[in-house]
Amino acid sequence: MAEKILIVDDEPDMLKLLSMILKEKTPYDITTTNNPLEALELAKKGGFDLVISDLKMPGLDGIDLIGAIKQVDEDIPIIIITAYGTVESAAEAMQKGGFDFITKPFRKEQILFTIDKAMKWLKVQRENKMLKEQLKKEKGLNE
Repeated sequence: MAEKILIVDDEPDMLKLLSMILKEKTPYDITTTNNPLEALELAKKGGFDLVISDLKMPGLDGIDLIGAIKQVDEDIPIIIITAYGTVESAAEAMQKGGFDFITKPFRKEQILFTIDKAMKWLKVQRENKMLKEQLKKEKGLNE
């Protein structure tokens, strides 16, 4: 089963561009929404391996979305993309648990590299959890 990516951006053109790049260059299942509140509901239902979000959106900005999604799934990597990139906003995104911060305009290779890096990181996180659980079970059996 292919990994699933959720893309959130209030600009329809950016959603189309990111979706087109990812469908063309990756094996991932792509879901898009221009509504950050809908994105949060979709994330709560689960099943996503990565979220790509715009920083500035009406209703719920990318920083708030990171915090809300991390309450649902602490492991999911969230990449913030913005045209309003400052050192402060990047630092805040990372402090809240963002995986990476990319400024617009970005190169196609940059977004693909960052997604690949995030998916590899997630795989390691999940393997780590599984091995820790396995160790706990084995330790429990040996006591």
